[in-house]
Amino acid sequence: MKELLFMLADLWMIFAGFSCGWKFIRRYGNYLLGLEWMIVATSGSNFLVWSLIGGDPGSVLYDIAYFFDAFSRSVGITLILVMGLMRVTRRYKPTLAVDIGVFALAIVAGLYLQQFRGHELHVGPATFYVVVNAFTTLFLAYFSWRLWKIRAKGLAIGAALATAAGTAIALIYDFFPIPGDDAYRTIHYILALTTWGFQLFVYFISYRALHNHNVATGAEPASNEPSVARA
Repeated sequence: MKELLFMLADLWMIFAGFSCGWKFIRRYGNYLLGLEWMIVATSGSNFLVWSLIGGDPGSVLYDIAYFFDAFSRSVGITLILVMGLMRVTRRYKPTLAVDIGVFALAIVAGLYLQQFRGHELHVGPATFYVVVNAFTTLFLAYFSWRLWKIRAKGLAIGAALATAAGTAIALIYDFFPIPGDDAYRTIHYILALTTWGFQLFVYFISYRALHNHNVATGAEPASNEPSVARA
């Protein structure tokens, strides 16, 4: 039963990542969020394949899984997330060079943090992940407030709950393992993958609501295709 729930949670995250990621790029020309969402979905796909073929820690798929995890926890669902959401909160549109630079930074961070792979606690990296998550949470609280301000109260509450759940998962990940969980931390990953998929979906529809509000009030043009966004 746990294995089935794990697969469903992972498939949910994969679906949310690829579908919403493509929409970020196609509809809004937001490559930061679109590519990061797809990277998370790719990570989930790799994790699913690794689990299905036995979950061998010596497999190259495990190395890839750890890289993607470090990539997103350090820079992806932190700095890249904030910069991407600033498109609708501050009308911030980074240049192509900035987009490339921030993803290059995430790659470097992911490769560097590879040395700490394994289930044992490494206090330095674990603390770093919690700190950057905390700073990101502050921005996401502001993001939720912006949703509340435009009277999208349901989305504001949803985004706040998604953020709180994501923060809880980040704390559990390294510092507070779930009692009675198995060696593969299946219960933890069921909760984590479900939460991450929820975050990807809720942040997308919340972004859409703020974008539509900005268009309705004349704060930005209705068309936000990639070619226009880069002009």
